[in-house]
Amino acid sequence: MENIAPDQARAALDSVEHARRRVAEEVGLPRGYWWAMAAGWVVLGLIGDIGPQWLIIAATPIFGAGHAFAASRLLDGRRRTDQVRVSAAVAGRRTPIVVVGMLLALVVVTIGVGMALDADGDRNPGIWAGVLVAAIIGFGGPEILRVLRRWFRA
Repeated sequence: MENIAPDQARAALDSVEHARRRVAEEVGLPRGYWWAMAAGWVVLGLIGDIGPQWLIIAATPIFGAGHAFAASRLLDGRRRTDQVRVSAAVAGRRTPIVVVGMLLALVVVTIGVGMALDADGDRNPGIWAGVLVAAIIGFGGPEILRVLRRWFRA
């Protein structure tokens, strides 16, 4: 390793930085997180439309507490798979903010779709709004998070 030319050193450092960026782009949350979140969304929609009012009042904070528990373990985005765990410096410290912002936006979408369906006379607007957003979360959650992380440099 003696007598390394400056251009060789620069090429090696560039290669390392490129590899670090590729790993950082793969940081996210496990697929199971997204499907569990989607299932919870559908259940809340079902309870809201079919169940008694006291049940939706109880189920919403229970869902929030369950998400908070899971999020406290996963929200740093550093454990997308069991095989890789990256440092917080590589994962980015804004990932939790991006995930919470994304979920708040999905709540707004759910409410908006539910209100539109209700105004149109649908008998179960909460269910259909929940199913729509659950499909978005389940099928697109990781990709949406990846794009948002890139936009917000998280």
